[in-house]
Amino acid sequence: MPPTTASLELAPVPAPERIAALDALRGLALLGILLSNVAAFAGPLRELHDGIDASLRGGDYAWSAFVYVAIRDKAWTLFALLFGMGFASMLGRAPSAGRGFAAIYLRRSVGLLAIGLIHAWLIWAGDILVTYALCAFALLALRGWAPERWVVLGGALYASGIGFMLLIAASLSLPGVAVGDAVHLAAAQAERAAEVAAYASGDYAAATAQRWSFFFDATVGGWVVMLPLTLGLFLIGAGIARSGALADAAGWRTHWRAAIGWGGALGVALTAASVALDPSPAMAVFTARSVLAQALHVASGLPLALAATGAVALILARGVRWPLRFAPAGRMALSHYLAQSLIATWALYGYGLGQWGRWSYSALMLAALVLFAAQMAFSAWWLRRFRFGPVEWLWRAFTYGRWPPLRVEPARR
Repeated sequence: MPPTTASLELAPVPAPERIAALDALRGLALLGILLSNVAAFAGPLRELHDGIDASLRGGDYAWSAFVYVAIRDKAWTLFALLFGMGFASMLGRAPSAGRGFAAIYLRRSVGLLAIGLIHAWLIWAGDILVTYALCAFALLALRGWAPERWVVLGGALYASGIGFMLLIAASLSLPGVAVGDAVHLAAAQAERAAEVAAYASGDYAAATAQRWSFFFDATVGGWVVMLPLTLGLFLIGAGIARSGALADAAGWRTHWRAAIGWGGALGVALTAASVALDPSPAMAVFTARSVLAQALHVASGLPLALAATGAVALILARGVRWPLRFAPAGRMALSHYLAQSLIATWALYGYGLGQWGRWSYSALMLAALVLFAAQMAFSAWWLRRFRFGPVEWLWRAFTYGRWPPLRVEPARR
């Protein structure tokens, strides 16, 4: 008997149809996001995009420099590209499910928005899911476009976000334009002190109030840059996936090698220029130099993410299997992303174990690596028994309006 429409919708993507590189890259990006977020779990979120912490010494300074240079702005960029690739894959599979794509993806995006708001308002203010959900609505509206137009528009949107930052840097270099004074610095220090007090020693109500304040001030205010950047990356990723370059990496070997070479060189050059300009740009008080350094650092993310995508795709095409160790975690990325926030805030915040300020940067990084290793092991164990991650299962149930089977059925002999 052929599978029914409902079974096609509710079942996970069959293993032969999964793009191995997509799952592996998602797992690797998840590790990068965790390492990038460590400082923001254990410190003020308003310093999330600051550069290397110059106050650190020894191994702590080395870790801070490594995360800023090698991971910051690269991991989330890669994850955004992968989100767009996932959208294109879903869109390509929609005809076999026997029903319209728009209604399903709309519910999926609404579900992601709800999860993101719960995360941002009740768990951790450094959420990216709300931004992803808002861009997913725009992605859905553009579903009928050709892949080439996705890439062109995506590139233009991404460039506009970088261009806006460059425009701010240029304006700050003009005579008579304020670059911050004692009043601005005092206000920034007061905001920092309030954030530290709420998270380090406040109860859950105080921390939640601070999360709301950060969301409506910093997160919403940052959308002027983050929305075009994110939607641009979604569209570029979608265009790459629809081209078949990821599914048939061997056939696109020449293009991927070019992406690795040129993308790697450009990304490294932009990162080096950023660090040379200002290794510790701060968001508290803008200057032309600090904003330019941040713009170059953000711009380095796309070419390096494309280079990483090509490298993993070609490695897998040659039969090398080690990247696949990250694939189970990639299949449960949403569950793990939320779990990282829950565990970190419970361990560090005042309403949990109250460890804020008691761990060195090196200790925090080691703890993050241990946590991710545990998540990788848990993913492999879980997916041998269940079809989806726990949050992915709930998200899928909301999307399709029914509970999908969760347990893996034992093979029949």
